[in-house]
Amino acid sequence: MEQDFFVDRLHVFVYKTRQELGADAASMAETVIVDMLKDKPELNIIFAAAPSQNEFLEVLTQSEKIDWGRINAYHMDEYIGLPDDAPQKFSTYLKEYLFDRVGFKTVNIINSGNPSPEDECMRYTCLLKSNPPDIVCMGIGENGHIAFNDPPVANFRDPMVVKIVTLDPICRQQQVNDGCFATLGDVPQKAISLTIPALMYASKLFCMVPGKTKANAVYNTLNREISEKCPATALRKHKKAKLFIDLDSSSLLTE
Repeated sequence: MEQDFFVDRLHVFVYKTRQELGADAASMAETVIVDMLKDKPELNIIFAAAPSQNEFLEVLTQSEKIDWGRINAYHMDEYIGLPDDAPQKFSTYLKEYLFDRVGFKTVNIINSGNPSPEDECMRYTCLLKSNPPDIVCMGIGENGHIAFNDPPVANFRDPMVVKIVTLDPICRQQQVNDGCFATLGDVPQKAISLTIPALMYASKLFCMVPGKTKANAVYNTLNREISEKCPATALRKHKKAKLFIDLDSSSLLTE
């Protein structure tokens, strides 16, 4: 680790490489999960699906200390309109990097193939209300979004738990930049997403944000006023949030 510091309540950790970032974030998450399982019979954990999570999930899934059979897994957002077998679906990513690697008690997927996305939002809302999240493992988008709460639709006081959102062009372009889609036109325009209050409800947040393309988002998260203009600034108000960045994503902090 290069350094760590606080911005408001947010604890920030800086690493040389994304590999070091992922390994240390996974180690800290492992410790928290094991400790929480001493006091609770099971945990509910929400996971993000993005290349920024690769190194973190690679190490976390190798843990032999975590009793995975006492954990219910959820994911935080999903495109609307992609075929069930589309490789770009977030559930497909999580299946490859997480769900097929460890034996969760339950795996709870947002079914974006539901003929009624509104009904699916209600179903997943009921599921999360019955099983409130304990931990969220997440990233930050290039436009500062968390989950698919882009600046135009982000609401720190959103009355909803899960909702249908329209993705803004910066968010959709990021999916091309990440190599998930060939062109902007291939990226769906709508998605189902957990809202910001739904994410902030969890008692522990682990946010992994490596890479040069996230430098602006990291700078804005730590330096802009706390507002929906940069949704990730909400992390600075959470009592137990940790942000993990590398030299690339933190590169603008020293300028």
